[in-house]
Amino acid sequence: MTTPPVPRAARSVRRDWELLADAGPEAPEPFDLAMVADLPEAARRWLTHAIAPGTPLWPSVVLSMGGEIRLGAWRAFTATQVLAPPHGFIWAATARFLGVPVTGFDRYSSGSGQMNWRLGGLVPVMTATGTDVTRSAAGRLAGEMALAPTTFRGATWTPGADDDHAVATWRIDDQVESAELSVSADDRLREVVMQRWGNPGGEPFGRYPFGVAIEEEKTFGGVTVGSRLRAGWWWGTDRQAEGEFFRATITGAEFPTPGS
Repeated sequence: MTTPPVPRAARSVRRDWELLADAGPEAPEPFDLAMVADLPEAARRWLTHAIAPGTPLWPSVVLSMGGEIRLGAWRAFTATQVLAPPHGFIWAATARFLGVPVTGFDRYSSGSGQMNWRLGGLVPVMTATGTDVTRSAAGRLAGEMALAPTTFRGATWTPGADDDHAVATWRIDDQVESAELSVSADDRLREVVMQRWGNPGGEPFGRYPFGVAIEEEKTFGGVTVGSRLRAGWWWGTDRQAEGEFFRATITGAEFPTPGS
């Protein structure tokens, strides 16, 4: 499979997109059950459910999705994302504000984070860089490995609270980020939670509870990922409903062939 084209909203970071899509060897090693034999039980159960034996351990994935994002009110969006833990991600999307398209991207790539959004493709409505943005984006990347299970060997795995939980810890450039995965009795991934750097609701920057609920899943090319997701801040607290800002359905997953 060839590398999908760079979306229009991410053309200003085309080089980073192409590097992320081409993040690994030309012939990824096929998945074998022995690779997860020594992992914590929850991680082993989820990964053997998520990756069919013999599936190449793709280093990146390009996801297509649609859903709603809360920007004041809930607004529909469509997006394409390249995801290559622990190297980075670029999430390029289009939403609408008062009927006018808002396009842009969030990213972690080349060791830094950035948000860049424009109204009608011209007027800046949100631009942000710097240490805090980079730390928050790195946390997002650590959690979103759940959408790229074939990258599991890049993480350090430790047991969670019980046999249904496991913690994946990533070295992302000079940062260390951890996310706890919760696995159901039928070995499906049901939730990812972490203490993520950010400033939800205008709070001072710091680490706050963040989580993702996985409500449905779908298989693409031997890889099963969450296909209906909800995410937000204050996860697991009495402010969870207030903090939820993202609802998405994954409609496609393509695995770029490195070197293509």
